[in-house]
Amino acid sequence: MTSTATIPALAAGTWTIDASHSSVGFSVRHLMVSKVRGRFTEFGGKIVIAEDGSATAEAEIDVASITTDNAQRDAHLKAADFFHAEEFPKATFKSTGFRVVNGDFIVDGEFTLRGNTRPVELEVEYIGTNPGMGHGPVAGFEAKTVINRKDFGLSLDMPLEGGGTVVGDKITLVLEVEVAQQV
Repeated sequence: MTSTATIPALAAGTWTIDASHSSVGFSVRHLMVSKVRGRFTEFGGKIVIAEDGSATAEAEIDVASITTDNAQRDAHLKAADFFHAEEFPKATFKSTGFRVVNGDFIVDGEFTLRGNTRPVELEVEYIGTNPGMGHGPVAGFEAKTVINRKDFGLSLDMPLEGGGTVVGDKITLVLEVEVAQQV
C-alpha cells in the first residue's frame, strides 16, 4: 500500500542539516568476508516544508572528505579508480517524492555520484522533534539505502583467486541527520 506523505511534525519552512550533530556513513564488503566502514566529514543539505505540508529535500557530500581510518585506502578511494574526487568533487541527492509504504516512510530521489545519476529510495525513520536549545526547533531522522557501486561508475574489479572480488558491489549508505528550522 502506497500513499503520499508529508513529513510528520515539521512546521513549514526550511530545515537545514546540522553537520556537527549528523553523520553520513557507508559500509561495503571487503574480501567477501568482512565490512569496511567509512564516513564523510563534509556535507550539508536541507528539507523545505511547504504550507500544505509537502516537502523537498536535497543534500551534497564532499567526496574528498571520506575517511575509513586508513590513509592509504582513503587516498585510493579519492583517486580515479573510485570517486575521482578531483573531477567529481560532490555527490548529491535531490528528492522526487515522499511516501508511506506499509507504514514505512520512503523518500524517493535521484542520487548523483561520479557524474552518474540514478534513482534511489531512502528508508527513513523519523526520530522526533525537540524545541532545541534556544536557537529554534530541531528534528532527527535516520535514513538508509543500498546502492550498487557499478551503477555509479565505480567499476574497478579486483578479482580474488578463489572467486569474488576485493570490494563488494553493494554499498549501504546510512544517514543520521539532525535538522534545525531556520528562523
